Amino acid sequence: MDAYSSSSDDLNYSGGSAPVLIAASSGRAMREAASIMDASGLRVGARLPVEEALARIRSQPTTAAVWLELDRDCGEPMDALLKQVDHDVSRGFYAAIVSTSSEVLDAVSAKIGDSAVELIVDANEVERTTALSLALAQRGRTSRYGDIGSDRNAERLRQLSEEVSRIASTLARLSVGPDTTRPLVQPMPAGDMPAVSIETVRQVIRARRLRSRFFSEELFADPAWDMLLDLLQAEIAQLRVPVSSLCIAASVPATTALRWLKTLVDQGLFVRRPDPHDGRRVYVELAPDASHAMKRYFAEVGPVAAI
Repeated sequence: MDAYSSSSDDLNYSGGSAPVLIAASSGRAMREAASIMDASGLRVGARLPVEEALARIRSQPTTAAVWLELDRDCGEPMDALLKQVDHDVSRGFYAAIVSTSSEVLDAVSAKIGDSAVELIVDANEVERTTALSLALAQRGRTSRYGDIGSDRNAERLRQLSEEVSRIASTLARLSVGPDTTRPLVQPMPAGDMPAVSIETVRQVIRARRLRSRFFSEELFADPAWDMLLDLLQAEIAQLRVPVSSLCIAASVPATTALRWLKTLVDQGLFVRRPDPHDGRRVYVELAPDASHAMKRYFAEVGPVAAI
């Protein structure tokens, strides 16, 4: 890790809102996270390397949010920190954003099980700011931003805030789905389960990918269906799919794929399975009802290509 000094910017919590704690795996990662905090006007209570963050979290009186910037695998200290953050967020102690790279995604996602943790991958500035807004909004902390009115960049920050709010609302609708009051899997009639050939599923996946040769992929973005197809293919082939591979199969930015993955797990279509041989990896598979629905769908479609 390139050297940088840890600091405690503001440890006096009286007379204002609780600060944010930043933990990073490198100096570059720290600069990335700090730039978002500076633009947002949030007070930073401490900027720490990953190896020191766990002790601070356990001893700190209160915090509004924890931002973890992970651009490399820090091993056991990272695992312990992620486990603690996941535990704390699930109990509503603070908001949390975990920003990581695709290379570290599987190790990170294995320790983050609470859907309230905002997990972003290879994110740009807008995605980072949106994740911060969403995480704080989930805990009703959006009003606890610093006094941006006194900042010389107040007008720019207000405009950014409005844009983030718009994006956050859109992402929230995407994450929830079109109608959560209806079951996402329709009841299937009893009977023998139809067989689906792996070649049939592969042909459908190939046909969907072929469209990007002629049109922009954004025209046909359908991450839920792409992930369903990928997991069905894996089930038939008796293969296991890690989180990172499923995000690639979704054919959308990894952060967007993760939001859909959370929703589909929460709705009972997907199941997360820890790797029994590797505690730092999680596999995703179709839930039984989703598997049955996919197979019956292919059986009814028959030889017609279900693109």
